[in-house]
Amino acid sequence: MTHPIAHRRLVFAIVGLIAVIGATTPALAAVAAVYPTQSLGDRGTDVATIQQLFHAHQSDPAPPSGGRAVIVRGINPLIVSIDGIYGATTVAGVRAFQASRGLPETGVADAATWSKLIVTVGPGATGDAVVAVQRLLREKRSAVVPANGIYGAATGTAVKAFQAHMGLARTGSVDVATWRALVWHFELPKFSAAALCDYSHRNGPANWGTAETISTLEAAGAATVAAGYGRIAIGDVSLEHGGDIIGHVTHEVGLDADVRPMHKANDQCTSETTWRMSAYDRVATRALINAIHAATSGHVKLIYFNDPVLIREGLTTFHSGHDDHLHVRVCEASHPLGGYRC
Repeated sequence: MTHPIAHRRLVFAIVGLIAVIGATTPALAAVAAVYPTQSLGDRGTDVATIQQLFHAHQSDPAPPSGGRAVIVRGINPLIVSIDGIYGATTVAGVRAFQASRGLPETGVADAATWSKLIVTVGPGATGDAVVAVQRLLREKRSAVVPANGIYGAATGTAVKAFQAHMGLARTGSVDVATWRALVWHFELPKFSAAALCDYSHRNGPANWGTAETISTLEAAGAATVAAGYGRIAIGDVSLEHGGDIIGHVTHEVGLDADVRPMHKANDQCTSETTWRMSAYDRVATRALINAIHAATSGHVKLIYFNDPVLIREGLTTFHSGHDDHLHVRVCEASHPLGGYRC
């Protein structure tokens, strides 16, 4: 898919941030991994990590509901559920945490907030910070580790494997550099009959995206299946560590995803179509777009697709070459590239 060359120049401007990684080469991007800024409307593994780390910092007794209390301004306990959705309670929790650490009370989990949230853990450690590490390893590297909050041999082995994968020292302990690399690392969607299917577009392994992107697609897919329109068919997202990808000048930072339009026969997983063809289902495609917006409110930067009706409705934007697929761009409250900032 072709995009404005200006975006390409932006990518080159931070070429040190993202590197193309071979299957047997450590991820050079480890040295430039950055914390993904998370804010109201975000969702996914990174949000769940923030929520779990609240618990790691909380020493108050658990309230009757079974959650853990985060004291907001020292007055009222606030339950921050570990649901992977950055809602109002998570915003309030982040503000409380920022206040307790002398940070600006923005409610946005930026790099400064992440740096205060993370807790160095290693063999023998227990608790919520360990659970957060285990979740990241399971979701982002498919590591076979229990999510039990006990830093045992399996977790240590998985951490060392991840460190080797990212070109970090194989210490077996999760230090600042390892935390940052874990949180930064992309993840794969879960393809299933309940939400998503895959279609290849010359770049077979290019299904990797940020936790926000992948969670958004999974939630939207579940919504379209529940509505009777079938699964969302996902094409290229990004390579595992971003970087140049054949046929694209974007799809390099894990926040762009190609999606097929919906078909009247619900067979978008196996068949191509364009908005001009009789097989195309505009009603279902409109529902798909609305589901994507609902899944990550305020974090959809743009959707390229050339159906003139949807363009008139303000749901999509024309871009050459987008008759047969939607290009969805998710954004963050802060990102090194301006084109990906909300």
